[in-house]
Amino acid sequence: MAALATPPPRTGLVVVQALRKKHCAECRSGPVALLVLEQGAPRCLDCADLGHLVFLPRGDTALTRRAREESSLSAVVVRFNRRRSRYERQGVLVEEAGLTRAEERCLADAEVRRRRRIRDARRRAAEDVRFTDAFAAEIGRLFPGCPPERAREIAAHASVRGSGRVGRSAAGRALTEVAVTSAVIASVRHVDTPYDHLLMTGVPRYEARRRITVTVEATLRGWRGV
Repeated sequence: MAALATPPPRTGLVVVQALRKKHCAECRSGPVALLVLEQGAPRCLDCADLGHLVFLPRGDTALTRRAREESSLSAVVVRFNRRRSRYERQGVLVEEAGLTRAEERCLADAEVRRRRRIRDARRRAAEDVRFTDAFAAEIGRLFPGCPPERAREIAAHASVRGSGRVGRSAAGRALTEVAVTSAVIASVRHVDTPYDHLLMTGVPRYEARRRITVTVEATLRGWRGV
């Protein structure tokens, strides 16, 4: 008889999902999946004047809230959890027209969010282009001998959003000389020396850097015009 226990008081109408086969105490129809308890006796939705409502399962909070806002009549659907000895919410019953209006509102919001994401992506892309241009210009100022296309390549690599590279550090965003120079050195190390090959052949990182120091410094001096 636990499934026929009266649900705890709450605001609004409450409908129970039956755990066992129950018949309506008024029209004797059944078994009914959803029922309303009136003075401990089960009533089907039709007899409880709720038969015209449609069931909306739980899960989408925004849709549920709006469906109830758009419906002049609604009810909370609960089911008794024997293991936990309590009623748990399963969804709501709302007017079909109200649910349709709620779905339209949610779709409109989804479209607004989609357009906002597109605008934000375009804004970030434009910011990235401006930042890469500024980074490349600073490379050109510090290393006037560096080919413009190489400077652009270094800047683009160092400033990739979310990469964690030096261009995205606080110093990199501030275009400090240390950050810009670090990006240039990293590029020279990987592109203009056998550094990567040394690492792949098992040479420890610090030893590999020591072996290429002369080449890196010579390249930097040439780009600085020293």
